[in-house]
Amino acid sequence: MVRKITRADRDAFLWLSEMFYASPAVMHTVPKAYHERAFEELMRSDEYADGYILESEGKIVGFGLTAKTYSREAGGKVLWLEELFVLEEYRSCGLGREFFAMAEAEAREKGFARIRLEVEEENIRARSLYERLGYRPLGYSQMVKELH
Repeated sequence: MVRKITRADRDAFLWLSEMFYASPAVMHTVPKAYHERAFEELMRSDEYADGYILESEGKIVGFGLTAKTYSREAGGKVLWLEELFVLEEYRSCGLGREFFAMAEAEAREKGFARIRLEVEEENIRARSLYERLGYRPLGYSQMVKELH
């Protein structure tokens, strides 16, 4: 089951978020404060991001995070699938597909033109899922400049 995150999910979200950033699915860890800031932003408003909890038989086993932006290239709003993490023992049970189905339905309902995500080249399992769901490489290299 996929549901919106609530304030009561704070400890579980922080635990899962830290686990995700310590995993091979991401290139580097982030400071603990970043996990806490993300949770507080999710609780503050849905202006920039939405958080979701993934459950199996009433147990919290993962989370998803989406963010919103606008792209002239896409011709409208873009929903970024920022993060999706499921505990190892609950992978390949359909939770990822359920999360994508929910995110895609919500994006269509709210008039988004594109859904975008990032994936590590070496994350073969995730890439395979995304390709089966119809996602394709965009062909851009990304660049960043940290402002803090």
